[in-house]
Formats: sequence, C-alpha cells, structure tokens
Amino acid sequence: MSQVAAPAHPTGRSPAEFGPPRPAAPRPRRPRGRSVRPLAFCAPFLILFAGMYVAPIVYAALKSLYTVHRSGLGLTAPTEVFDPLGNYTRALRDGAFTSSLGRIAVFGLVQVPVMLGLALALALLIDSKSARGRSFFRLSSFMPYAIPGVSASLIWSFMYSTQSSPVNRLLEPLGFTVPFFGQKLVLWSVANIVTWSWVGYNMIIIYAALQSIPAEVLEAARMDGASALRITWSVKIPAVRGALVLTAVFSIIGSAQLYNEPAVLQPVSAGAVSSSFTPLMSAQSAVAAGNYPYAAAQSVILALLVGVVSFCFFRVTHRGESA
Repeated sequence: MSQVAAPAHPTGRSPAEFGPPRPAAPRPRRPRGRSVRPLAFCAPFLILFAGMYVAPIVYAALKSLYTVHRSGLGLTAPTEVFDPLGNYTRALRDGAFTSSLGRIAVFGLVQVPVMLGLALALALLIDSKSARGRSFFRLSSFMPYAIPGVSASLIWSFMYSTQSSPVNRLLEPLGFTVPFFGQKLVLWSVANIVTWSWVGYNMIIIYAALQSIPAEVLEAARMDGASALRITWSVKIPAVRGALVLTAVFSIIGSAQLYNEPAVLQPVSAGAVSSSFTPLMSAQSAVAAGNYPYAAAQSVILALLVGVVSFCFFRVTHRGESA
C-alpha cells in the first residue's frame, strides 16, 4: 500500500525541521506609577463626591434607624434609641406627611406635562423658519429662570395677595375674584410660579436638541411635500425625544424637592399653606422640633419614592424607543 507524502511547507522545508513552537515573549509590565496616576487625577472628585453626596446619604439613612425618646416632663435631655422601623412606621401613619406625598404626586402629574408642553411649543416656535428675533425671545424666555426662586415667589405673592392683586382688581368690576390662596387653588398657584420659572430653562434644552437636527433631513422632508406641521410632528418632535425625557426626569425630581415657593407663600396664605404642605416642609418641621431621626426617615422615604418613579419612567420611555 503506497503512503501519501506530507504536503510540503510553502517555504520548502518539512514540518519536522521547524521544531516545537517557541514560547511567546512576556509582555512588558506597565510601571506601577502609570496605573496610579489616573486615580490621582480623579481623587479630588472622588473625595468631594464621597464627602458631599455619599456621606450625607449614609448618615441620614443611619440616623433614621433611631428614635427620639423623651422622659419625664422634658427636664432631661432626650435620648436616641435604636429602632429600625419606628420612624418609618410613624411616617407612613402620619396623615400630614402622607398628604404631602399625595399633594406632590398630583402636582407632578399635572404641572410637569403642562410645563414641558409649553417649553416644547416655545422651542418649536423659535426654531420655525419664519421666526424673527430669535435671540430676543430666547433671552426673554430664559430670564425668569435667572431670578432666584425666593425672589420669584415674593413677586407672585404680591400678584396673589387679596389686598394688592392686580388681577383681582381688574376682575372686581365683573363681580368676581380669584381666590389664589383658597384650599383648592393654592397648589396651582404654586404650580404657576414653578412653571413660570422653569419653562425657559427646559425650552433652551429642547431648542438645543432641535438645532442638532441635520438640515438635510428637514430639506428632504420639504422636497417630499411635507407641510410644516407634518415636519414638526414626524421629524422634529421625535428628534427631541431624548431631551424631553431628560427634562421630564429633572422636573420629576424638582417637583419632589418643592420647598422655596410654598415656604415663601406660607406667611401670606392665611393658613392655606401649612408647615407640612410638601414632604420637605414636613421634614423641616421635624428638624425645627429637634427630631432629626424622624426628618431623616421622611427624607429617605421621599428619596426612595423619587428613585422608583424615575426608574419606572426611564423603563417606560426606553420601551417606547425599543418598540
């Protein structure tokens, strides 16, 4: 039986002449200083982040696990006793605190869509092809955001006051006035201040997203016969979806942190704005009473709720993008 010869190597040498494969040369080790250097550059940020963000969160979470006990007639100093669920149980049973959570939820469900709708409309109007004076309208729309929240609330408290409200003075000849500090309207009076202050900020973000749309895309839509309304609905609004999601998340977090506006209006609201009108005001009242652990528990509950709502919102919007 004939044997088949092994195929010759392209170089003309047989495989046996090559011998065993040579071990790969070891890679040069990176000097230890080079791996530490990036961490040294990040160290200032990490230290500030840990000290200004992580440490207060951890401290508040640990503080909420203790309850304040006062004995006797209050002649002795109060003591803190480890009770992991005591403050959380009390907060969930506190009608004033749970009402403030519900009030903020209604506030966010109504005010955030209205504010973002106005911001989107302003951005689209300024971005339109026939718009004139864009710089002026951008600046004038953004100007209320430059006014501090406390100052804006003081301005609007004058507008809402029963003695000096110019709105009610104009409506008096018609036989009616608007009770801005009524129990049913005071929340929306606060929402009006927040909307007035933040529409311009959100408009700038959306307008910047509109500017990033390639001109070729818009020109192609016009050449296909699309009207201005069709281009707005089918091209511009989908293109700023990311900006809308970003501003919506910021607005949700901002709604949960509502404090300045109702706190400024509280002295002139004739009791319509209570000390527990918002969750942060309720926590501040606990701090004023010297009950820091209870205030920490309220803050932790609020933070967890905002985190869950933001996560669910991201999931829903991401699912819409995937579809």
